[in-house]
Amino acid sequence: MPIEIKTPEQLRTMRAAGLVVAEGLRRMQEATVVGATTAEIDAVGRAVLAEHGATSNFLGYGAEYGAPFPGVACISVNDELVHGVPGDRVIRDGDLVSIDFGAVVDGWHGDAARSFVVGEARAEDLEMIAVTRQAMWAGIAAARDGGRVGDVSRAIEHYVKRQPRRYGSLREYTGHGIGSHMHMEPDVPNQFRFRPNPRLDVGMAIAVEPMLTLGLHQTVVDADEWTVRSRDGERGAHWENTVAITERGLWVLTEPDGGEEELTARGAAFGPLNG
Repeated sequence: MPIEIKTPEQLRTMRAAGLVVAEGLRRMQEATVVGATTAEIDAVGRAVLAEHGATSNFLGYGAEYGAPFPGVACISVNDELVHGVPGDRVIRDGDLVSIDFGAVVDGWHGDAARSFVVGEARAEDLEMIAVTRQAMWAGIAAARDGGRVGDVSRAIEHYVKRQPRRYGSLREYTGHGIGSHMHMEPDVPNQFRFRPNPRLDVGMAIAVEPMLTLGLHQTVVDADEWTVRSRDGERGAHWENTVAITERGLWVLTEPDGGEEELTARGAAFGPLNG
């Protein structure tokens, strides 16, 4: 889908979808306890959508290619990096879980992801989760009207490379434009690419989503045609937010506070729309 410029009213509707996503992620994380199955966690996301009269942009995705996604959330555990299919897998103490969730309100989409550890955590897992989250915010803060997608990509890449530990950063999976569809132009890579490098303008919305591993960046896809694992079996983390560019600055549609705290801390303009 082409790059789409939204009106203020359309961005406000995307904010409504983003708040559903934020609530769903919070409640699914609370439900991710030792002994729960990933299907049970997915059911919590379904309940949140129903409560708000929202629909899922994940459920049935990919049907035109013969493998419709069966859940409303991607729930990836340990070496499952992204697109984990909810099912009978049981959460165990120490599991690193990534939940990617979306919602549609009146035809407009929101999309975000969070990673966390259940129970007793390994220090290296917590560090990777923190680095992934901070890389996401570095990328978000680099977006601005008149800038380029490459500014976001470069900020993510530079933050990751400045870490004392080397991480694998997924290359074939990227952020993306979002609006009237979940996946639209432009692609938002997590490494700088010379081309293409589209301009960022007021009214655009993008999903910024670094995905890191403790090992190398190479991946394999399971027989379910969805679950993406690290080829070397190392664990990974995934953080994502939907971000709008307004005349006032940046509005993180999938954060309860609109991103005010994190953007202000980084000296980036916080630009929510009224109403």
